[in-house]
Amino acid sequence: MRSRSTCSTTIRECEATMTARGRSALVMMVALACSVLTAPAQASPTDEDNATLGSQIRKFEPLDPLPDLNLDPLATVPGMDVASYQGNVDWASWYGQGKRFAYVKATESHSYTNPYFAQQYNGSYDVGMIRGAYHFAIPNASSGAAQANYFVDNGGGWSADGRTLPGALDVEYNPYGQACYDMSGDALTTWIKDFSDTYHARTGRYPVIYTSTNWWNQCVSGTFGTTNPLWIARYADSPGELPRGWLLWTFWQHTSDPLDQNTFNGPLSGLQALAHG
Repeated sequence: MRSRSTCSTTIRECEATMTARGRSALVMMVALACSVLTAPAQASPTDEDNATLGSQIRKFEPLDPLPDLNLDPLATVPGMDVASYQGNVDWASWYGQGKRFAYVKATESHSYTNPYFAQQYNGSYDVGMIRGAYHFAIPNASSGAAQANYFVDNGGGWSADGRTLPGALDVEYNPYGQACYDMSGDALTTWIKDFSDTYHARTGRYPVIYTSTNWWNQCVSGTFGTTNPLWIARYADSPGELPRGWLLWTFWQHTSDPLDQNTFNGPLSGLQALAHG
């Protein structure tokens, strides 16, 4: 690969032997070639610090990375969630540490898919976990129906095998702009209902809704507690107040140390029942 200094030398050498018009054209061609040769390589798309489960909530809401939970191990089930920035996950190790379910990011908006989805989704299943997929919503990019269909078409479906959870819809602070996506509470309610109804029509299950109380009550006017299980995000020693419309949480994301950790609100038999539908 030529360096910029080599390219500059080539330009000076050629300028000395050419007409003004020729020198001008050559300078432009060599400069363009050098800019391409020396441009940094573009990285493969990853989620990194942006659109992953709770990434924006952690930016805007208080965080206690190591809460003292004191959960009843007979009445709750520990789990985790992952996305592309974790790469290939050592699932056997996490299963050995007691994790019994995992949610894996499948898609975002209507154009992004997790390049590690197959290893993460199938790997968690292969070691004995109950697994599910989630979609990071970008409501101002396309309709709820379009994103639900994209999610189902790219790994977010459901099967009645007893070890696959219904897909989850991650709706939280906008990572790319205004917190509520420059949409009204009624418009966001309509969008979420469109996603939920489309997912139900495609799979026979209503999606789990992941959100935080602060974001939901600020941005969404409607309620979904009678149809959609709640996955609450709150990094403290209790789930606290729930979003408008829900009386019960099903999952709780309570810390991101050393990765996103979650709890199912019930015994293992209850988690299995949710997977069975």
